[in-house]
Amino acid sequence: MSRYRRIFVIVIDSLGIGAMPDAADYGDAGTDTLGHIDEKMKTFAIPNLVRLGMANLHPLHHEMAVTNPLGRFARLYEASVGKDTMTGHWEMMGLYITKPFKIFTDTGFPPELIEELEKRTGHRIVGNKAASGTAILDELGEHETATGDMIVYTSADSVLQICGNEETFGLQELYRCCEIARELTMKDEWKVGRVIARPYVGKKKGEFRRTANRHDYALKPYGRTVLNALKDGGCDVISVGKIRDIFDGEGITEAYKSRSSVHGMEQTIEIADRDFHGLCFVNLVDFDALWGHRRNPVGYGQELERFDEKLGELLPKLKGDDLLIITADHGNDPTHTGTDHTRETVPFLAYSPSMAGGGPLPDQDTFAVIGATAADNFGVTMPEGCIGKSILSMLE
Repeated sequence: MSRYRRIFVIVIDSLGIGAMPDAADYGDAGTDTLGHIDEKMKTFAIPNLVRLGMANLHPLHHEMAVTNPLGRFARLYEASVGKDTMTGHWEMMGLYITKPFKIFTDTGFPPELIEELEKRTGHRIVGNKAASGTAILDELGEHETATGDMIVYTSADSVLQICGNEETFGLQELYRCCEIARELTMKDEWKVGRVIARPYVGKKKGEFRRTANRHDYALKPYGRTVLNALKDGGCDVISVGKIRDIFDGEGITEAYKSRSSVHGMEQTIEIADRDFHGLCFVNLVDFDALWGHRRNPVGYGQELERFDEKLGELLPKLKGDDLLIITADHGNDPTHTGTDHTRETVPFLAYSPSMAGGGPLPDQDTFAVIGATAADNFGVTMPEGCIGKSILSMLE
């Protein structure tokens, strides 16, 4: 019998809580996503996270630690090499990544890759640099719409992104080109974590708007994960946000795309009203995409406040046999130099209405305790080669 019938794992994408011991090797010494956001906010109210123990785990200027926190809390250290989305999520579900994904932030993509992509797609490529998705459309959207050239760009992540105007370039043509790009970037020297189709509409600068028809072409996980084990064991594995894309559908039984982080929480609240047996795995990407990479600590803080309001709606819906885990996949300190993710520890907040009480847990040396705990709870065997030990016995 499962101790918990339903487990909700919510990933606040990029909410690091302090530099890892090896952060200097990544150029990230002194980073602290949550702490530096807190410092930059004039007011900062996240009462529900505080009730669960966030201010006990990470001291804050605007919020006081609580005497009797509702949740159990710990700091998670990343075992894998890297600081990207896929590495963090894959490790949560048991994979130990020893080789980081390729990034092309400083140089753009190699000429050989661009030439082959032009040849295979039949489109001349413009852009080929690291850029904000909205800025690249303002710069090149009119050109692409008029000429049929194809905007290719990257970011601080391991991604190759292609823009296409739905009204002129065509959505299916955009998807075709992205499939070709995914095939090409399977080579080791060009291997990016994701190829992303970025469709948009509009006719001129200032009016271009990205649509909800984004599609990610991710690598398949390098091995079987806890998600596969849960699905094979007859559990529901429901993904919200970009979880399905991160795992390329592996181990997922039901998937929901989100328009925003607020929408992702609304979807999670709706799922909490349903009866299911298994895992609901949620990624809330706006923290990273809209605020971390754009180095906007106030916007990030306000997004956390919006999340906290929705968390306040979710908590009363949890039953005695439900477990909620709130965590992150890496850092993205909006006060740090550059636009890259930051190598940080992440929070682990766990709560169930059936818990005897809250308080601190020992720090954990891998994100994989999350997947291992889920596997233990549902009585499934961890896939061969997976890392992580269950802390289910600590969550009573």
